[in-house]
Amino acid sequence: GARVNNLKNISFSIPINQMTVVTGVSGSGKSSLAFDTVYAEGQRRYVESLSAYARQFLERMDKPDVDEVRGIAPAIAIRQKNSTRNPRSTVSTQTEIYDYLRLLYARVGTTICRVCGREVHRDSPESAADEILSELAEGTRFHLLFPANSGLQVSEARPLGRADAAQRNGSKRTSKQGNGAEKQNRQAITAHLMSLMQRGFTRLLHEGKQIDLSSPDDYPLNDFDDVYVLIDRLVARPDVRQRLVDSLETCFREGHGQAVIEVVPAARGAGGEGDSVLKPSPNPLPQGEGKKPNSPNDRTHLRFSERFECKYDGTIYATPEPRLFSFNNPFGACPTCQGFGNTIGLDLNLVIPNPGLSLSEGAVEPWTKPQYDWAQAELKRFCRTERIPMNAPFSELTRPQQRAIINGKGEWRGVRGFFDWLDKKKYKLHVRVFLSKYRGYTLCPDCEGSRLRQEARDVRVGNRTLPDVSALSIKDAATFFETLELSPEQSAIADRVLFEIRRRLKFLVEVGLDYLTLDRLASTLSGGEAQRIQLATNLGSSLVGALYVLDEPSIGLHPRDNDRLIRLLHNLRDIGNTVLVVEHDAEMMRSADHILDIGPAAGELGGRLIYEGDFPGLFSESQSLTGRYLRGEAEIKEPKHRRALQLKRLKIRGAGEHNLKSINVDIPLSMLVCVTGVSGSGKSTLIHDCIYAGLKKQAGEWQGHVGAFQKLEGTQHIDEVILVDQSPIGRTPRSNPVTYIKVYDAIRETFANTREAQSRGFDPSHFSFNVPGGRCEVCQGDGTVTVEMQFLADVELVCEECKGTRFKQQVLDVRYRGKNIHDVLDMTVREAITFFRDINKITNRLRVLDEVGLGYLRLGQSATTLSGGEAQRVKLAAHLSKRAGARGLYIFDEPTTGLHFDDINKLLAAFRALIDAGGSLLVIEHNLDVIKTADYVIDLGPEGGDAGGYVVATGTPEQIMKVKESYTGKYLRDYLARSNGRTRLAS
Repeated sequence: GARVNNLKNISFSIPINQMTVVTGVSGSGKSSLAFDTVYAEGQRRYVESLSAYARQFLERMDKPDVDEVRGIAPAIAIRQKNSTRNPRSTVSTQTEIYDYLRLLYARVGTTICRVCGREVHRDSPESAADEILSELAEGTRFHLLFPANSGLQVSEARPLGRADAAQRNGSKRTSKQGNGAEKQNRQAITAHLMSLMQRGFTRLLHEGKQIDLSSPDDYPLNDFDDVYVLIDRLVARPDVRQRLVDSLETCFREGHGQAVIEVVPAARGAGGEGDSVLKPSPNPLPQGEGKKPNSPNDRTHLRFSERFECKYDGTIYATPEPRLFSFNNPFGACPTCQGFGNTIGLDLNLVIPNPGLSLSEGAVEPWTKPQYDWAQAELKRFCRTERIPMNAPFSELTRPQQRAIINGKGEWRGVRGFFDWLDKKKYKLHVRVFLSKYRGYTLCPDCEGSRLRQEARDVRVGNRTLPDVSALSIKDAATFFETLELSPEQSAIADRVLFEIRRRLKFLVEVGLDYLTLDRLASTLSGGEAQRIQLATNLGSSLVGALYVLDEPSIGLHPRDNDRLIRLLHNLRDIGNTVLVVEHDAEMMRSADHILDIGPAAGELGGRLIYEGDFPGLFSESQSLTGRYLRGEAEIKEPKHRRALQLKRLKIRGAGEHNLKSINVDIPLSMLVCVTGVSGSGKSTLIHDCIYAGLKKQAGEWQGHVGAFQKLEGTQHIDEVILVDQSPIGRTPRSNPVTYIKVYDAIRETFANTREAQSRGFDPSHFSFNVPGGRCEVCQGDGTVTVEMQFLADVELVCEECKGTRFKQQVLDVRYRGKNIHDVLDMTVREAITFFRDINKITNRLRVLDEVGLGYLRLGQSATTLSGGEAQRVKLAAHLSKRAGARGLYIFDEPTTGLHFDDINKLLAAFRALIDAGGSLLVIEHNLDVIKTADYVIDLGPEGGDAGGYVVATGTPEQIMKVKESYTGKYLRDYLARSNGRTRLAS
């Protein structure tokens, strides 16, 4: 008995621990069934099972309009939308891989000294004893010592040494002050020596000479740097190990964690001065580095420390622990950027927005302004002096030349110097405004974008730091961890952690995201990528007994990767979960255990259960529109004749943003051009970052970053560029389809022209719920009132004054053909076309909405309830109704999202209408039905990430199918062969 939204009191079963696909035309009620009914009830029951204390922190959930739901499990929804906006969230943190990486580096990481390049580790009495006996040749005599100034407190900032610290700093103190400090130091040292005697230590060692503590007056008190307390005298032999360990324990305890071994030189004739007392060092000092105080090449001393510090140069390090490797924790985050990886400063991408321009063409954008002509003139003189070519593109200049222009050289202060000079004048308003145009987020100068403090960046696993591993693509990271070799001791600690990391990386590869880097910001992912990240995360968690509800997981996925996604969903099912998928993809339906087909049409004409059962049954179901397309009775036909190539072209040269390999692309105008390629091949980078941003920048309508390219030609053939993406058409409930396509103005005028409205003095503004006048002032035109609950989630209640109609009663009394304004807003688009049949300026625009397959939408339906595909088609309808310019370039990003086969047919008809009106279409698409109808295809790849970014093939679909390297061509060839077979079978 499900009645949510347009569902017609339907009843159905979803088999437990099986994969069920819900299909049907757009707007038929699939999401109402899967998300608003099944998921909502599963989530509500789970929340109700929690304690009252826990429930107060969760939003209140209403029971869906359904009679009974039996046997439901706790539900998890994985939607298309990427709602992450947190700049600290990355691919690795979302998938929990980063948590395991932190644990791995904290437990088995090796700290490498940033000064001398040697391994840093903490010594224990046992490890120090082993190292001493392995380093010293057998029979070598040595002294075991600790620094005599350990625990000594003197008046200077440091213990008194060979040269007084005050003199070393160049300060001149009065003799009275000096005498007072020296007296205090003598007293402190005497007390310290007496304390050592009381603890049983009787000898000091200084430069090889022994000093007896029983007569301290003979000791030169002004020299206390290289003085050690003698603990033991030993000879290097295996049988002294236990005595050595005991003595080292005493050293570490009394010497505040420090111990020193001093080798006693062999007597002449018994080894001689030239004889070695140390075994050959396995890691001698690098050539030219000089002798370190504790290097194995130093034949007199070996130093050991219980502290975590380099014993060769004394550099102190933080002990590796998980929080040290977290950029979300102040302990591990880079102190300069607080773990964000970037800081606000001079953004060179804004100063030199197009590196493809030469210096004479104005590559340095701020110097193209008339008030800074003098700076451009100085640049010309500098380039003449340094012989830097002014006519070559900035990107083709050598690195030293680019650095000289930016950072300055000699008397030339460079771009940075110019902005430093301007910074001194920012008390002037116009200078502050000018500076703000070139400020932005730039790479942190200290951590270089790695987000972690220096001590964390000094730790390595497999000779890679954590930022190095995070910068790898998922594919390369999987290879790195599969081949990672650890010692037996490390493996015993890290095996379980490595198992979890490898498993999660494997899932990410299987969902087709191997091209993403682990440090990729989650906020930059597309909806499909974010959904598959969630899917991989849930697989990694090994949760069982749950109900997973997925919203078109194949979106944004090339047909090549579909098989991997299906295997992954089967894996989720096989470990003991129920999988419910809203999907239009034929391969996904074929792989389902159970299918629900909702229809027969959209909106009020949908919401019925047309078919329930397995795939063969759907294939033969005569009432199902989906079945008709699967059988080949209905089909998306290829055009009999493709449009001829035009001479007018948009040309981009040297596109090199992200993974694009400095490619040249020609885009023919006045036709349907599809840009294809596997996920991560560079499609969005080329179209959004380079072409769209570049065209907008040339028109002076773009302030943000523009992708790197050398030239963008053919812009004279385009009057405007329009991006039709899947972003919402409005973020408030007040926005709706009729306000977006500007038809509500005509509807309000129609009501204002009635005799009743004129007699009451109402004008069109009285029929708007956005401005005071005719709207209900209690709810201010929202129809609902929000009640703030002090300790619970806010509750939305229907307005008691207007009963949810949004208008005052006087306005609702005005009727046109027996309907008031609220009744009209409650009509579907198709009903409104019939209702306003005599008013062309209303019906013409509404008819366009119907033509793109949105005839089922209600006029007043909130924009926030529209799916991404519906929002995109509302935008398409708005442009179709305007017939915006005969020379417009329309850019679509996967317009088939959420569309049934039948809706794709309607979409392609709308595309033809745009081209017939003189427009040009540039479409990013994976759907083979759209690709086969394209006039021209640009295939990027061959792979994703670093292995992509090349132009694999260009031409008609027939030409693409002949290119062996093209995955798109291969799958298009197979798809057309199957389609033609089905058509022959149907006929």
